[in-house]
Amino acid sequence: MMMYLNTLLLALAAGASAMELPFVQDAQHELYASGAVMDSIMQKKEATWAYYRELGYFKPGKYRSHNEFKACGAGGDVTLNTGDANNTYKCLNLDVTGHLTHDDLGSTDPTERIGSSIWGITVEGREFAIIGQTDGAAIAEVVGKGWWNWIPFLGKKEGTLDYIGRVPQQSTPIIWREIKGYKNFAIIGSEAVDHGIQIFDVNKAIEVRQNWNRLSRSSKVFDLKKDVTGLFTDLPVGRSHNVVIAEASKHIIAVGAQPRNDTCRSGLIFIDVSDPSNPTRTGCAADDGYVHDAQCLIYKGPDAKYNGREICYGYNEDSLTIYDITDKTTTNIISKTSYEGASYTHQGWVLDTENQEFLLLDDELDEMNGNFPSDDGRPTTYIWNITSLESPKQTGIYKASGIAIDHNQFVKNGFTYQSNYGAGLRILDVSSIPADPTGGAIKEVAFFDVFPDDDANPKPQFIGSWGSYPYFASGHIVVNTYDRGVFVVKRSEKVTKGFRATF
Repeated sequence: MMMYLNTLLLALAAGASAMELPFVQDAQHELYASGAVMDSIMQKKEATWAYYRELGYFKPGKYRSHNEFKACGAGGDVTLNTGDANNTYKCLNLDVTGHLTHDDLGSTDPTERIGSSIWGITVEGREFAIIGQTDGAAIAEVVGKGWWNWIPFLGKKEGTLDYIGRVPQQSTPIIWREIKGYKNFAIIGSEAVDHGIQIFDVNKAIEVRQNWNRLSRSSKVFDLKKDVTGLFTDLPVGRSHNVVIAEASKHIIAVGAQPRNDTCRSGLIFIDVSDPSNPTRTGCAADDGYVHDAQCLIYKGPDAKYNGREICYGYNEDSLTIYDITDKTTTNIISKTSYEGASYTHQGWVLDTENQEFLLLDDELDEMNGNFPSDDGRPTTYIWNITSLESPKQTGIYKASGIAIDHNQFVKNGFTYQSNYGAGLRILDVSSIPADPTGGAIKEVAFFDVFPDDDANPKPQFIGSWGSYPYFASGHIVVNTYDRGVFVVKRSEKVTKGFRATF
């Protein structure tokens, strides 16, 4: 009780300088609602990729894999594949344990190999990364500890990546491919028209590499009809921007499913997956229009009115919108709040799923547009007090030390794992937020810079890391990049600078 009162008092004290803003449905909002702002971002991304495409960054064979352990050096960098250009990566408290290029992860696009999202699923104690690429989703195992680590020549070292197979795209190649995990199923959505949402049972990967045959090098391109458990096709034109999990109610949720003038207005589309082979639409929440991303949970927190309700924290382009989705046949908006600097509300995560008092929010356009408080180009994390779901308060910010754009973040054990495009994976200790909701005590404790090419002249741009997955029990973190493939990193044995060493 005393801890809660202290938290509340600090939040109230911060309120004098809080930067949340009431939502106003004005001409500026109409630019978001019409899709004009989203279209402008897409154009900027396409222009960035066209620039690097012209330089050959995505060409097949451009990079070599370095699928073995390499420690972060005392000088704060690690060199992979001596002799390659731009092969020295800045790092802090993270060692590389494995790396495979998109070529070696099975991408066969004849002109370019590009990565996107990534998620992880653990089956029978084995850790699998599901890796978004332009031409489908690759599946690779993060090799665990076992006798297979010690077999000469044929063995597989702990922490390396072991490519097992791939789920091809359902329609046409496209960069935008988002992945989440529901139990033992990979949920794979795409912006490609007619793609739908694939539901793939990762147990299929174990069938390729059975437990008794861990030295096997077999791989498989999975058959879309025989091997994909379910395919959800009841989307307006078969495309979605992202997929979200509502596991408590046995639902997945498609968000950003174009067009915006459809009945569901690109909002939350609820899909019952109690039978994964027969995903069924149960309703949608359309009233706030386009949803870019969301986190959906059974509410556990101080707002007693909503305890036990199923809540979605929606990141809706120009607002944090909180929904009660317990009834999936209608829209129940609890609150809709904007904030100073709102440019493109992209994604976020609650600080503690078991006590939902705070969340972290990232904005994808504020650094590039130079909007305050991100006008210096440094990735800005917005801190929200959500002890009242009906009146969330923005209590502070954290600004990174370098120049980049923040994209996706996930919280585990009081740390947030941020994928900040060209700055790569950044790990922040955010355990101080309940005691200091201004963000003043947040510390960066580790990083791995995946894009050394811009180190001499960093700028906010859409290249580098799209996403990472930090939830494997082994402590390995998988990081997907546009150009170089997937890195596996893990906390260094000796953590420097006296940081809390439980990330």
